[in-house]
Amino acid sequence: MSTDEIKQWYQRRVAITAGPNIEPYINDIIPKKMNLKITKCSEHIELVSSEVEPLFFKKRDGPYYPTLRLLHMYPNIMSKVQVDKGAIKFVLSGAHIMCPGLTSPGARLPEDVIDSDTPVSIYAEGKEHALAIGQTKMSTDEIKTVNKGIGVDNVHYLNDGLWRINL
Repeated sequence: MSTDEIKQWYQRRVAITAGPNIEPYINDIIPKKMNLKITKCSEHIELVSSEVEPLFFKKRDGPYYPTLRLLHMYPNIMSKVQVDKGAIKFVLSGAHIMCPGLTSPGARLPEDVIDSDTPVSIYAEGKEHALAIGQTKMSTDEIKTVNKGIGVDNVHYLNDGLWRINL
């Protein structure tokens, strides 16, 4: 595991790539004088963190995602999907989200089309905060029409290793 400081221009670049709606909040998330660190962990995971907590992460050469803790503070930085109550225990165990869990009663997909390979926040029916962060495997239109197979890959969920990490 190695840790290095990140230059100011790169900090903003990481934040902007982590969510399509993050720009209005960027000065709150990363104040001008804040120094972030990048930590390269095992299994090709990179953490971008403040002195207090991780803010963003990425796996291998994938995109940067905000952590769930950051998403709970700024819930509008990512597109949202909602699973039904029956999917909650599976999502919290790290399972990918199947299309029927996104199209059944209690589940909700946004009216705007979300393309495949887009990072999304995953909410649950009746819950206020996101329970996971994922990446779509197919567009929301395809999820609605195909309605079988994996719709969203689960990349970070409540109480996983990243959630429990202490800096």
